[in-house]
Amino acid sequence: MLKLYGFAVSNYYNMVKMALLEKGVPFEEVPFFAAQTPEALAISPRGKVPVLGVEQGFVNETSVILQYIEDTQPGIRLLPVDPFERAQVLALAKEIELYIELPARACYPEAFFGMSVPDVIKEKAKAELIQGISSLGRHGKFAPYVAGETFTVADIFFLYSVSLACAVGQKVFELDLLAEWPAAKALLKQLEQTPHAQKIAADKDAAMPQFLAWISSKK
Repeated sequence: MLKLYGFAVSNYYNMVKMALLEKGVPFEEVPFFAAQTPEALAISPRGKVPVLGVEQGFVNETSVILQYIEDTQPGIRLLPVDPFERAQVLALAKEIELYIELPARACYPEAFFGMSVPDVIKEKAKAELIQGISSLGRHGKFAPYVAGETFTVADIFFLYSVSLACAVGQKVFELDLLAEWPAAKALLKQLEQTPHAQKIAADKDAAMPQFLAWISSKK
């Protein structure tokens, strides 16, 4: 059985979890916090999450894990067979990660953990977020899913990265990042209401106290 290493508060962990649930693949969740201990580094080369334990060893990096799952596991397709269509899905996922997830992440301490982020970093993040959302609005089809008619890896990145970016927009900048993109806003709401997303959200809420205690122990 596949083993998913990580913790339920991590959005990258939840991307992999969503893919496994959508495909109906049995897996075991193994609690694993990011660390630089020899034990952690034996599982994850940089001590990061998530990691997928497979028969031959470990697979790390979320986008690689998702492609590995697609290539090896049964269930619904999350990446198209056609090379061009697959490239479009992967490009959308990468654009979400690079141009929405990463700028938003710079503001997570202020948005979610009561810390302050320097104004210069916030202004840079705000500008990059607006540009990233605009790029996604142009490239994405939202018909009704990000890449077209079917649910794909791009929707998984959209659900677990853009939702956090929108929270940053509201909490830090009092800005509705999807105000000009109603189809994207409607899709995000739709995805958040699916049974698997609801289960993942409930698991995240249940794990939050332990995660906050772990964060406090690192201060």
